[in-house]
Amino acid sequence: MKDKLLKLFPEIEEIKEKDLREKVIMVFIEAIKRGGWEIEDLNRIPFTLLIEDCPVSFLDHCRGVTKVVINTHETFNEIYGEKMKLNRDYLIAGAILHDVGKLLEYEEKDGKFVKCKFGKFVRHPISGAALCYEFKLPEEIIHMVALHSKEGDPFKRSPEGAIIHHADFMNFEPLH
Repeated sequence: MKDKLLKLFPEIEEIKEKDLREKVIMVFIEAIKRGGWEIEDLNRIPFTLLIEDCPVSFLDHCRGVTKVVINTHETFNEIYGEKMKLNRDYLIAGAILHDVGKLLEYEEKDGKFVKCKFGKFVRHPISGAALCYEFKLPEEIIHMVALHSKEGDPFKRSPEGAIIHHADFMNFEPLH
């Protein structure tokens, strides 16, 4: 499954730190398994249930957010340099995993994607952060996953967390 995931989501290879990259892969694969999905489903699952007949898949959305984050890092590094140091690997890992909890939040019923029983009680930022914690990802990444959506609004986000939050909404708002 790992090879298939890397083929579908090549941005994972942008994480330079091998141990971190492997943990990101393990979290993603575990979410696929626990959600009862197949790797190919990542291209069928809508990235949101808030848009009827959503034209963008879960995989495309996660890749879009990750690409925006990578480009933002490059721009910030060029413009701000040492004035704003960002952890590139953590930023990319957080972007890749920001919605991983949706694989536990959704199910397919009668050909439609809906919230499963678990998803009605636990939203994806919480389940995604729990998975990251379980696989011993750094606290900074758990923070990004937990606070990327509206649940994080009352809290101060790290610089990387703020970038992921805005990249996520940049990939949502134009479709909504």
